[in-house]
Amino acid sequence: MVSIFNDVIGPVMRGASSSHCAAALRIGRLARDLMGGDIASVLIEFDKNGSLPNTHESQGSDMGLFGGLLGWDAADERLPNSSTALAAAGVQVTIKYIDSHDPHPNTYRLTLTNAREHHTMIAISTGGGMIEVLEIDGAPVSLDGGSRVEIAGRVLNPVLPVLSQPNARLPFRSCAELMALDAGREIPLWQWAVEYEKARGALTEDAVLAMMVDIVRILRKSIAQGIAGTNHADRILGHQSGKFAEKMKHGGLLNGGALNRAVLYTTALMEVKSSMGVIVAAPTAGACAALPASCIAMAEEMHLGEEDMARAMLAAGAIGVFIAGPWTFAAEVGGCQAEGGSAAAMAAAALVTLGGGNLTQATSAASMALQSMLGLICDPVAARVEIPCLGKNVIAASNALSCANMALAGYDAVIPFDEVVDAARRVAENMPREHRCTALGGLATTPTAVRLSAELGARLRGMASSR
Repeated sequence: MVSIFNDVIGPVMRGASSSHCAAALRIGRLARDLMGGDIASVLIEFDKNGSLPNTHESQGSDMGLFGGLLGWDAADERLPNSSTALAAAGVQVTIKYIDSHDPHPNTYRLTLTNAREHHTMIAISTGGGMIEVLEIDGAPVSLDGGSRVEIAGRVLNPVLPVLSQPNARLPFRSCAELMALDAGREIPLWQWAVEYEKARGALTEDAVLAMMVDIVRILRKSIAQGIAGTNHADRILGHQSGKFAEKMKHGGLLNGGALNRAVLYTTALMEVKSSMGVIVAAPTAGACAALPASCIAMAEEMHLGEEDMARAMLAAGAIGVFIAGPWTFAAEVGGCQAEGGSAAAMAAAALVTLGGGNLTQATSAASMALQSMLGLICDPVAARVEIPCLGKNVIAASNALSCANMALAGYDAVIPFDEVVDAARRVAENMPREHRCTALGGLATTPTAVRLSAELGARLRGMASSR
């Protein structure tokens, strides 16, 4: 059962990619529990035909997995040095690429040992930090880290903020079910999101709203950090949001209204992400900026407060539930339409909510936003989540604002939201592997991208050898 806080707007994390960093960390935490915290060696195997052989280093799978094996949190400030810390803890790590023919591109095969025992685990990263453990010691399981489980004589503790409720009865799972339940009353989408999360996590309305306000505050702090300036050796783009802020302050930009503030905040959040600062996957780290940037920017332009921002983010969370349930946020599965497209749809609903729109307008805006991003590929230059990811986040925010205003004006979305999600899923099935976050196609294979990848690799090797 999808949770807004577990799977859609969250986790709070560091790193370039939630599919890599946060998900790998959660897998590592469960593996650590399986070993009772005592790990002497770990063999990590990736399918040669999956996404991870080309991206596990550059997008933070190693960083996250090693941090999880150490028992750290996804926002731990030590994460960038998790490799060194794991070695210092005496854990021997071996990484191999094998022909395992795994059906999911983000599959982790772990073999863990110490002086007394040996365990194996197969798990997948399903997008946005979500995971599923498929097998432990050769026996099939299905674990998402949302509950306390005892396996092989060991307790695997939850790794998700909202715990699973085995007997939970969700009020709806799809947009169509929600519209039927609403029955023309046009109850605001954010209120339905609260009802959903209350049922999903056995929470009160006040608790749900407070959790989202906390997330808004984290995001606003990250935006300020990004504008002030960030540094990190392993990235392509330098500090650009400060330049945009100066131009904006002194009238050096074209009049984009609230959109200019949204572009500024989008850039700031993406720079924080790329500098290993704290961000919120909303719905993923690669698409972490479009939704919160457009939502917070517009609310500030409208002189609204953090609770208003939180309600808008909850509305976005409901749209994310309708995507994550039947489909995915993982670019490795669905291309960037699954990340940037989802972010645009969620942001459009959030902006309608800020504008006082009704349920039909919010879901119509989400439908129009996702419709216009079908087929968007994921082709990260130098396998870093920067180019063209920044531009795609900006496009998603711009798209969201346009679609929100169109919906508020009564434009007809024509295609119901659930049908658009299904169409995106079918498009993804025909998308080649090279265009699904492998850095093997699109802009990632241009001469400039190849040169940048080589230069970054040489720079990092030089830094490592000088230590």
